[in-house]
Parts: sequence; structure tokens; C-alpha cells
Amino acid sequence: MIRTLRTALPVAALAAALAVTGCVPDAESDGGQGRATGDSGTNPLRNPDGTEPGLAPVASGTDRASARQLIGEVSTRGRGPKTGYDRDEFGYAWMDTADGVPLARNGCDTRNDLLARDGKDLRYRSGSDCVVVAMTLDDPYTGTTVEWRKQKATAVQIDHVVPLSYGWQMGGSRWSEDKRERLANDPLNLIPVDGPTNGSKSDSGPASWLPPNKQIRCSYAVRFAQVALKYEMPVTAADKSAMLAQCGE
Repeated sequence: MIRTLRTALPVAALAAALAVTGCVPDAESDGGQGRATGDSGTNPLRNPDGTEPGLAPVASGTDRASARQLIGEVSTRGRGPKTGYDRDEFGYAWMDTADGVPLARNGCDTRNDLLARDGKDLRYRSGSDCVVVAMTLDDPYTGTTVEWRKQKATAVQIDHVVPLSYGWQMGGSRWSEDKRERLANDPLNLIPVDGPTNGSKSDSGPASWLPPNKQIRCSYAVRFAQVALKYEMPVTAADKSAMLAQCGE
């Protein structure tokens, strides 16, 4: 069975209402072989709520200027200690009850919402219109296409663009539980990607890790900034400098 993204509200309605971790491996994600692709999703400047799939390049001079302006709005501070961090501080994965983010409480967990958002040729578990068991993913981080099957567990993972442990160190340790749950389940902060590539990122900021696909590095920096601004979260000075450099002339 193939269907489009299951939501409680149409994406257009969500966009109108909401325009504004370490990265944990996805234990139920699966994988296949990669091949080159030029289609990796949506320009993040056109997708401020994260309900559209993937990351397309920020290519034009005008858009890159807008990207630098957006990144420039992010505040900076030193990275705090990781003391006390635990994935459970951000709620269980992948909860459907993190109120205040798109796709919450639609009867389908965050992981499957994201697979459905970004995947093509979706197939679902028999009797379910939620649990994705096979799909084609155009991975923005590597520029390859992954033919994903549920039988293999780690070839596709859901990346937290701003890693949860990074968020913890940049003020999240003092947030309310509800706010941490929103960061962990907000589609703006989540992208299904090649599993091994996601594993290499760990809890790095942009100064230490960027996607191998250079064409979407500015897009990645924009998305990191969008999340930081939405959650009023600073980044390190080194990370902000690296983000601006990706969207330079």
C-alpha cells in the first residue's frame, strides 16, 4: 500500500498556522544501496516549519544573502557541560504527544511521520497507514538515493539537525520538559538521512561536522539556524562562523 504523508491537518494549513544528542540512531530504520541523485528536497528558506521534505540547495545570490542574514540573527555563547544529559530528558523516542510542533497527535509516531514526509514510493505494514516498511529516500547529506527496507536496521536514521546533547549544553538543561520534547520531535529539526553518515556526526556542531554533500551545506546551516532561532538557543561562535562561511559569496 502506498500513501502520502499522514497528518491531522493538511500541510498547507500547518504551514499557514506555524510559519515562523547526540543524534540517536533510529533502531527501526533500514537500508539499501545508494546511487547519485540531484533531488534532495526543499529549500529551507521556503520551508520554515519543516513540513516539506529534505534539503535542497540554497543556490541563488539572493537566497544566500537571505541565508547569511538569518544566520546572523543567531546569538552565541560557549558550550556548557554535558553533565546530566540523557536522551530520556527529551522524552521517549518517537513520541506523538509533543504538543506545539507540526504533526503531533496525528496517530502516527514522529519517526514514521518523517519517513513518510521525505520518502518516495512508500509501502506500509499490512493493516497500517502509519508504519513505513519500505521507501526510496533521496538523502541530502550524501547526494545519493537509498532503497530502504525495514529488514535492515541502521542504513537510514533520523538526524536531529541540532543534536539533543548540543541543545542540552546550549541551555536545554534548564528548559521545561515540554520544550525539550518539542526540540526532539519538531520536523524542523529532523531529517531522515544515510545512517553511517549520521553516525559520523554524533553531537557535533557545524564547526566540527558538515554533510559530505557540499551542495547542501548552506541549506544545512540555514536549518541549524532556523532551529536555534525557534528555540531561542545560542550556538558557539565557532559554529556560527562555520555556518556563515557555508553561505558566503
